[in-house]
Amino acid sequence: MRTKSLKKNKINVVTLGCSKNVYDSEVLMGQLRANNKEVAHEEEGNVVVINTCGFIANAKEESVNTILDYVQRKEAGDVDKVFVTGCLSERYKPDLEKEIPNVDAYFGTSDLPNLLKALGADYKHELIGERLTTTPKNYAYLKIAEGCDRPCSFCAIPLMRGKHKSTPIEDLVAEAEKLAANGVKELILIAQDLTYYGLDLYKKRNLAELLQALAKVEGIEWIRLHYAFPTGFPMDVLEVMRNEPKICNYIDIPLQHIADAILKSMRRGTTQAKTTKLLQDFRKAVPEMAIRTTLIVGYPGETEEDFETLKQWVREMRFERLGCFTYSHEENTHAYNLEDDVPEEVKQERANSIMEVQSQISWELNQEKIGKTFRCIIDRKEGNHFVGRTEFDSPDVDNEVLIDATKHYVKIGDFVNIKITDASDYDLFGEPA
Repeated sequence: MRTKSLKKNKINVVTLGCSKNVYDSEVLMGQLRANNKEVAHEEEGNVVVINTCGFIANAKEESVNTILDYVQRKEAGDVDKVFVTGCLSERYKPDLEKEIPNVDAYFGTSDLPNLLKALGADYKHELIGERLTTTPKNYAYLKIAEGCDRPCSFCAIPLMRGKHKSTPIEDLVAEAEKLAANGVKELILIAQDLTYYGLDLYKKRNLAELLQALAKVEGIEWIRLHYAFPTGFPMDVLEVMRNEPKICNYIDIPLQHIADAILKSMRRGTTQAKTTKLLQDFRKAVPEMAIRTTLIVGYPGETEEDFETLKQWVREMRFERLGCFTYSHEENTHAYNLEDDVPEEVKQERANSIMEVQSQISWELNQEKIGKTFRCIIDRKEGNHFVGRTEFDSPDVDNEVLIDATKHYVKIGDFVNIKITDASDYDLFGEPA
């Protein structure tokens, strides 16, 4: 006989996928807390909300497995209710309802009021910027826009997140002020495409103005830019980055590929020559800038020659940070009409090959840092090390600075000047200066 679980009316929010999902979960948790609900993030609870990712094959598989896991727990009596939200259920709701009917209800990405209702809570419109942050207390994500208007052939995000919609500057400043009041020192700006910011509201690309407004928020010391698009990049952003000390000399600009034939098929609206010039302009305007990019290998029709063009370009550009993904054939995208003709093992070999090149570049760039002192923010303590980051590093994806906790003490959440004493390909080692 099924027994009711003992953790009565505690809602456990489980987050899968990207930083935008982290942000959405935090907003959901803030709303639940304002409704006097007991809420936890990835802990035990008798009611579970799974915020899913539906971006590429691996992420979808992880989301489905997590749903199945919690449905099993429900059947065993360990949890009472399971709700699913986020990108996967936005994209595949009818299929999921058919395949996994034991979930109590499925909700899409813009279904927050209905999800809250199912959880016995009301959507409170006045809660601008009220979130229950799940990141270390010193940094938080700030989502400045939702959705995307770009026509990239391989990407299903517009199907799941809709058209681009900017959040007004005053709302973002109010949210930043609340975060700063709670001890947040670093804002990581996220959107599907930062460079489109403001076009819908202000009829112009307005990222530079937003950055200037956020830099005035007391308590915020670093502002970091994630997910810029190379076509139509607003160059006035570089001026703000150069002149405003709070804007990190860092940009995450996913370039995806560089061979002209692939860029055209991907519908990226740019060429190798234009992209190379853009990056040269970046480095000229802000010589200290760390550029992070992500690439896709194994896209339909990618020849060995296309791949070698990409690999050689990675060698030449010497990106400070780089990630590489294998192409995922996503239904209802423009590229789905093409034949997924690069074998899986070739995709993987190509990704590994790019990362080998990048590992060497990263090692060489890190060796140059030995003996230098950097202002670092301390995120956490792990084993015998305090773990920090320079302004050139974003959490979870970039280099970390490791400080021996058996010899030195630094306070988590503080900025500390760290002298680099050693370096590997993706880690720096240092001591307080």
